[in-house]
Amino acid sequence: MTATSAPAHVRDLNILLGESARDLVHAVVDATTDDVGGVNSVRPTSVTVRPSGDTLVRYAVEVRRRDTTVVRETLVAATGSLVPRGAAIVAGDLDGESVEVGLWRWPHDPALPGLSHVVDRDRLGALLARAGVSPEHPPTVRVQSYRPGRRAVLAITAGSDRLFAKVVPPSELPGLRRRHELLASCLPVPRLLVTTDDGLAFMPALPGTSGRAALRQGHRLPTPEALEDLLDRLPPALTTMPARSDHRRRARHYGAVLALTVPEERDRVTALAGMITEADAGEHPVVPVHGDFYEHQLLTSAGAVTGLLDIDTAGPGERLDDWANLLAHLAVTETPRARDWEREILRHVHEHFHPKQLRPRVASTVLGLATGPFRTQRPDWMARTRQRIDLAERWLDRP
Repeated sequence: MTATSAPAHVRDLNILLGESARDLVHAVVDATTDDVGGVNSVRPTSVTVRPSGDTLVRYAVEVRRRDTTVVRETLVAATGSLVPRGAAIVAGDLDGESVEVGLWRWPHDPALPGLSHVVDRDRLGALLARAGVSPEHPPTVRVQSYRPGRRAVLAITAGSDRLFAKVVPPSELPGLRRRHELLASCLPVPRLLVTTDDGLAFMPALPGTSGRAALRQGHRLPTPEALEDLLDRLPPALTTMPARSDHRRRARHYGAVLALTVPEERDRVTALAGMITEADAGEHPVVPVHGDFYEHQLLTSAGAVTGLLDIDTAGPGERLDDWANLLAHLAVTETPRARDWEREILRHVHEHFHPKQLRPRVASTVLGLATGPFRTQRPDWMARTRQRIDLAERWLDRP
């Protein structure tokens, strides 16, 4: 492996995003495919970075077979703490230092052993039968999201039935089961139809349009009062679940990540994370919270909430953090309707909480969202990252 000389904390980024990446992908494809004629292209599609410099990259790869046909594959490479047990390891020497990279290809994610079952027709058929679904024709499976090593969501259409399969690390499945048991009885949260010990959970699709799509299409949206009612119905038993890290810790984490990915902004994001951490966010009671509450986690119809999604982080927290998370996501959404809804929600939140206690929480989430353009490898990621850093500063300073 080769890469330009770099400090240890940015070395892994250079390896997985530089010229070395193509060598890594070639090594995996050559070792696991018999009839390879060559690799046409290697394109990073998502990048996860830790403050330590540990890095994970998902690649879209075009492989040319000997018969000249082209197939598209997804490969993943990771370093350090982001390498799951069971990944194939490629070792090499870089500037006299030993380097190890973990590698795998879709759908054989070592941290998500249930993933390959969803895309295997026979296994999927058996699982659907357990869920009470027996389609006349083979079901179709479409990937909704894939965060390597962390989770995947796949949409399944089986005749007239629509389901979703969520895949998580097996150790997280008991918590997922418990959250769905607690919430499905009092909120529009799907009941799990089938789960397997390797981290796979099937659930029915719920009616409605995602809040993000409703914003884009100009549909009627839930009132702040309707959202408050939704949050009020979160069951008290959620406070026995593990808590998500608070906004101060997240600000420090994302500030450190941005300092690695946008080194030109290191001083600014480090200072901003420090100001968020030191700002007075007030003291609030611990209550049940969603943990990642924003418009894309809502299904809506004619202004009513018909579904609450992605409850993986539901647990104990402070209500103001749920509101801050929603406001931060609306703040980075570039549509007039998002601005209108943001103002409605902000008026409601200011009736219940002091603005100065809200501001650092919103700024912390916006700082986290500033890592998104680089993570998804948008062509204009640098400009968008800086725009979001600017926005986090404005939220912290606004009256």
